[in-house]
Amino acid sequence: MSSFFKNVVAPILTGLIIAAFIVTFVFRIVKVDGTSMYPNLQNNEHVIVWKLGKVREDSVVVFDAYGVDKNNPNVQKNTKYVKRVIGMPGDKIEYKNNGDLYVNGKYQPQNYITKQQRTSGTLTLLLPEAKGVTLGTGKTFTVPKNCYFVLGDNRADSNDSRYYGFVPKDKIVGIAKAPFWNSKHKLINDYYPATN
Repeated sequence: MSSFFKNVVAPILTGLIIAAFIVTFVFRIVKVDGTSMYPNLQNNEHVIVWKLGKVREDSVVVFDAYGVDKNNPNVQKNTKYVKRVIGMPGDKIEYKNNGDLYVNGKYQPQNYITKQQRTSGTLTLLLPEAKGVTLGTGKTFTVPKNCYFVLGDNRADSNDSRYYGFVPKDKIVGIAKAPFWNSKHKLINDYYPATN
């Protein structure tokens, strides 16, 4: 019996413990549900959530939407959203009427989306703006401490911080990483804003 445990059960248990550790602390795979990140991520596409990654401006993140998106009655305790970080804690954000984005007074090119997504997609809202969020030329807002301002890349069809407000840091699950066969994977995995 002890030989069976040592040779069969112990390796299986060890493997399960290692797998549980990896899923809990290192990475997991999630499925994109919807078109809010189109065309850079597709509906039903699978992405890796890297839990050890550092959140930066323009990172694509996965976060726990429960308690964040209070507008959507379908959000359950296991609901996760995939969005792009536009504003870091303490950042001052201005979206001008032409769709140009300024973070702390510095122009951000948003090359991962089209000009139309930057203008009408971002500024034509389907619902009232969330408390603390104001969009348009001359209107600025500051991202609160320990929070992020996030938007979907498909702005015209994205339920994001414009509507439910800021995402607390403790709700972030990790950084999304698209597989290499996704033709837009660099806009998800390796995108860094141009410096001016």
